[in-house]
Amino acid sequence: MTETLQDRQRIPDVVQPRTGELPPIADASGVRQKRVVIVGAGFAGIAAARALKRSDVDIVLIDRRNHHIFQPLLYQVATAVLAPSEIAAPIRQFAKRQKNVSVVLAEVTGVDVSARSVDASCPGVGIHKIGFDYLIIATGMRPSYFGHDEFARYAPGLKNLSDAESIRAKILSAYELAEAADSEAERARQMTFVLVGAGPTGVELAASMAQLDAVTLRGQFRRIDPAKSSIILIEGGTRILPTFAESLAKKAATRLEKLGVQIMTGARVEQVDEIGVIADGKRIPSATVLWTAGVTASPLAKLLGAKTDRAGRALVGPYMNVVEAAGVFVVGDASSVVRANGRPVPGVAQAAIQEGRYVGRLISRQLKRQQPNHPFQYFDKGNMAVVGKNFAILESGRLRMSGFITWLVWVFLHLMSLPQLQNRLRVQSQWLWSYYTGQRSSRLIPESRRTETGK
Repeated sequence: MTETLQDRQRIPDVVQPRTGELPPIADASGVRQKRVVIVGAGFAGIAAARALKRSDVDIVLIDRRNHHIFQPLLYQVATAVLAPSEIAAPIRQFAKRQKNVSVVLAEVTGVDVSARSVDASCPGVGIHKIGFDYLIIATGMRPSYFGHDEFARYAPGLKNLSDAESIRAKILSAYELAEAADSEAERARQMTFVLVGAGPTGVELAASMAQLDAVTLRGQFRRIDPAKSSIILIEGGTRILPTFAESLAKKAATRLEKLGVQIMTGARVEQVDEIGVIADGKRIPSATVLWTAGVTASPLAKLLGAKTDRAGRALVGPYMNVVEAAGVFVVGDASSVVRANGRPVPGVAQAAIQEGRYVGRLISRQLKRQQPNHPFQYFDKGNMAVVGKNFAILESGRLRMSGFITWLVWVFLHLMSLPQLQNRLRVQSQWLWSYYTGQRSSRLIPESRRTETGK
């Protein structure tokens, strides 16, 4: 490094931090290392930490969960294809391979940019005040109910493992309750599933649910036929998959209809309650309503004093930086970035990884007194969505593909992107089993949730 001792802050032999403050780390010469605090261990946060692997920095990685989630496969946990452990990996296992990373299990509740510190609330311990030289916010998104937060009680979103497990229990319990129902009306209500939002998550979830009904549960009930369930996909726009080319969206819609999914476009959801949904004035009785529509950013971005868009995402500068706060960056779904062509960078995993990696490398160059090579540039590798077994769509520039070969590409890319080798082996094994038998191995309903469902 070209940094001199005068450029770095010396600390005494015995560090005496304020109460609740995480002490700094010193090297052999007693010089405090620069500290990079990363909030969020998703795709962007992990990518940023990895990019700093060979830098002489103290990285503090903060997350309220102890695991990293491969979010593109959350819908398969929600539909019993995979178990939660198959798409997640402990954060500390990652930290074991990178010695300059410390992990803190906490939720960041405050940021003081002027004092260069964050408040991290640790369960059962209290609040730690953690100082930083650089701060990277990578907290992702959460469901947005467009001003109707009361819908959340009846229509859970799908953003983490807890959501996926709750949805799985809700779906599986619906069939059990339909089997036990005395009236045809209640049986029909239990076997009607409504998904609000027809983006990639809604489409993939609906297709997987349709195959659960028609194949996995076939012949396992005596009073109901799961294949006669109603799966209704509601979209407020004019078509499903609005981020894809219209030709691909039409092919996906045709595939969904073949699977038995009913598509309602141009329909606005006005009410969600314990009975079901009201969309465009029409009541749809349903015991299971799932929210796969809009998202909003974590409120943490607003604490930075940064300008935000309508979804609460920080409007960052060309270097993913918060213009109002030196040394502070926002990456992944929590940031809003506009490309040279005027189109926003999409909120997908590949974008989050590229942004996190870019900021990590930028900080590394700054520590060496080097200027950044260039502003952040998003390289679009394409957009994919899978619509059930043997069918997927792909859009990359002018390339548009769909069908079985595209599905094989989707399978390969997702397997190789899983966080650990053991995840890849487990998922590959389970996918092969499910492909040839139609069975799903994670169809357990936790007892507490079964009891709650029956109340």
